[in-house]
Amino acid sequence: MDNSLTHVRACGLTSLAEGLSDSICWVKGDALLTGVTYDSRSVTPGDLFVALRGADFDGHDFVPDAVARGASAVMVEREMALSVPQLVARDTRSSLPIVAAAFFDHPSQHLDVIGITGTDGKTTTSYLVDAILRRSGKKTGMIGTVAIRIGDLVDHHASRQTTPESLDIQRYLREMVDAGVAWAVVEATSHGLDLHRLDETRFVIGAVTNITHEHLEHHGTVEAYRRAKGVLFERVAAARGTAVINVDDPGAMEMINFASGGTLLRYSASARPADIVAEEIELRATGSSFDVSDGTTRRRVNLPLLGGFNVENALCASGVAAAAGLSWDAIVDGLEGVEPIPGRLARIDAGQPFSVIVDYAHTPESLAKVLRLLRSLHPSGRLIVVSGSAGERDVQKRPLQGAVCARLADYSVFTSEDPRFEDPESIIRQIAEGAEDAGGRPGLTFETVTDRRDAIRQAITVARPGDCVLLAGKGHESSMIWGREKRPWNEGEVARDVLADWRPR
Repeated sequence: MDNSLTHVRACGLTSLAEGLSDSICWVKGDALLTGVTYDSRSVTPGDLFVALRGADFDGHDFVPDAVARGASAVMVEREMALSVPQLVARDTRSSLPIVAAAFFDHPSQHLDVIGITGTDGKTTTSYLVDAILRRSGKKTGMIGTVAIRIGDLVDHHASRQTTPESLDIQRYLREMVDAGVAWAVVEATSHGLDLHRLDETRFVIGAVTNITHEHLEHHGTVEAYRRAKGVLFERVAAARGTAVINVDDPGAMEMINFASGGTLLRYSASARPADIVAEEIELRATGSSFDVSDGTTRRRVNLPLLGGFNVENALCASGVAAAAGLSWDAIVDGLEGVEPIPGRLARIDAGQPFSVIVDYAHTPESLAKVLRLLRSLHPSGRLIVVSGSAGERDVQKRPLQGAVCARLADYSVFTSEDPRFEDPESIIRQIAEGAEDAGGRPGLTFETVTDRRDAIRQAITVARPGDCVLLAGKGHESSMIWGREKRPWNEGEVARDVLADWRPR
């Protein structure tokens, strides 16, 4: 699935510009368009090339290349000396979803879209919602961290954007409509909402798992981060839809302020007053069991996912499914039949006498939840963790992650995780400083190892029978980002390679 997007019909440039009355400066000329793209390398004759400004590149620098490749028109933020028609907008990024929705004939008006947001748990909750809907006979699509799925067609994309660009979103939704999909499940990130990627998408249900500490490198403050999340619930309210809210989380509760005009459905796993609650929770090494109740119906659920946080995710998914009109029989059946979620608490078993777990946990809150869970499952062994923090992302969370590891693990190896253009050793030092402040001791309770493969080898080398090694932060991801280079990476395969050389000490 690339970002050169074509449609079954052609349309004129001036026709696409009609919806931009508040954003457009002017249109110079007209052209019959058969495609839209924001990547000059994929331009073909008949395309509208849209110049987007990004963190690393300015699409305006590639306009001449797009025209040379045959672009029939361009959308830019300033008039340029070109031989092709131009649509000049004040902000091409905020104008793109309007153009894309028009080009693809407003697909979210022809199927029901569910938005899942939150700092942690978006992917698992999306998979749970999708499992419930599919098992009940609904044809679904999904756009998220791990994959894009349209009906039964799956693309495990490597873009590393949980919420793709608005052009891609509208194309995927159009393909879903054409494939007969009834429900689309979309992971709605704060970046995606703030950068207009989900503009022009009609959400009939929105759900929030939690809102803690993440992406302050982009939003600046926790308040701005929460405000970006709130956009989803404003969209839900505008559609007179349903907002599914976790009343156990203060950040999630703030979303109620944005949902005025819609229906509220609250859920709780800790006995707080709510529309849907989990009671009699039992956590086991193979999953969990709990009673789910909406005040009139009470059912026992045997969930094949580990941890109390997945009980919370299951409650969130139950609320979404209930809002979609499914019966409790269908909801329970879907929860109990869910397949393992890629990169979430994935066991790596090569016959070693200790556990090795790969998980995507990369925030202080998610790390703490996973470490507490693994501690409860390995009470007599040591807990060893490999963890890092992404470059050019939230700096403030780095020492917090180190502190979590120092408090909850017996031994930690701090290492690289997508350093991008930052100095990886500087990132690791910030994590280590948080660990020291929390009582960690360099060389005794934690080490710093820049190369992630070496870090994994170090953690596995010190493991003893009965211990648990958690490899946190990469999960399902298929690359490691150094500068602009995406180096192939598979955390599970690296662990298996290291285990193949492991010998008892």
